[in-house]
Amino acid sequence: MIAAIYAGLAALLAGVVPGADARTTVVVVVGAPGTPEYGGRFAGWADRWKQACARADAQLTVVGLDGGATPDNDRLAEVLAREGARPQGELWLVLLGHGTFDGRTAKFNLRGADVAADELAKWLAPVRRPLVVIDAAPASAPFVKALSGPDRVIVTATRSGREQNATRFGGFFADAIADPLADLDKDGQTSLLEAFLVAAKHVDASYSEAGLLATEHALIDDNGDGLGTGAGLYQGLRPGKPDSNAPVDGRRAHQLHLVPSEPEKAMPPELRRRRDQLELQVLQLRDGRAKLNEDDYYRRMEPLLLELARLYQRAEKR
Repeated sequence: MIAAIYAGLAALLAGVVPGADARTTVVVVVGAPGTPEYGGRFAGWADRWKQACARADAQLTVVGLDGGATPDNDRLAEVLAREGARPQGELWLVLLGHGTFDGRTAKFNLRGADVAADELAKWLAPVRRPLVVIDAAPASAPFVKALSGPDRVIVTATRSGREQNATRFGGFFADAIADPLADLDKDGQTSLLEAFLVAAKHVDASYSEAGLLATEHALIDDNGDGLGTGAGLYQGLRPGKPDSNAPVDGRRAHQLHLVPSEPEKAMPPELRRRRDQLELQVLQLRDGRAKLNEDDYYRRMEPLLLELARLYQRAEKR
């Protein structure tokens, strides 16, 4: 009895609520289509997310395709308020549609009142779970700065609010997120980073094959600096040296999988969370190796690797 109480307290301190649903939640928002052609395109993208969520056993909510009496802006606010109150499980928010930017404010176009980047940031402020936002709309880049933060991955179809032509990224991303062929490191699962890179590659190829200049360049931000990194900076899964001194994104995104492998699914959420923290600490230590002498480097690295080894031993015994 005492052991159970202490275990419960430890779980609460670690942010884990015993018995709570730790499944991933995906909220897909289909924006105002503008024309029947785009309406069919966006609905098709949403259907691919529906199929992916079924494979992932993820909870799915779709906003923007029904004919309910509640305006989409209000409906989205209600859904995110509900999700913000949940204590655990990843939250993925996917925006499929059109967007605008007037030089100051970026918006995602909904049926009825649009949602601005700052407004969405307020709705997501209570979320303490791992958060992924994928804005596949034109002019989506300003959403990176507005939404970036700790334990958040923000993906946008464009690198600037000025890229305002209709985008193709959303379709390619919807295909990649559950596609085994997008598993670049062949570990049996497609990570968020891998889907981002594969989708961006297909976007570039589609413009090239059509003899057109690409009018969209996707960004990913997962280090909380609000700057984002373009797909072209990566060599495989490894980011190259950026033009600025800003840290490169992608490491946290590579730890997130909508459709996890069987070993990943078997690992308890609390162990997976600690494993991810340790892996990031190892990578950060490697980044700073040049600033440390050899003894100090290995002195810091050893306890991280030992804890990782013990963690995997615990996972195998479950």
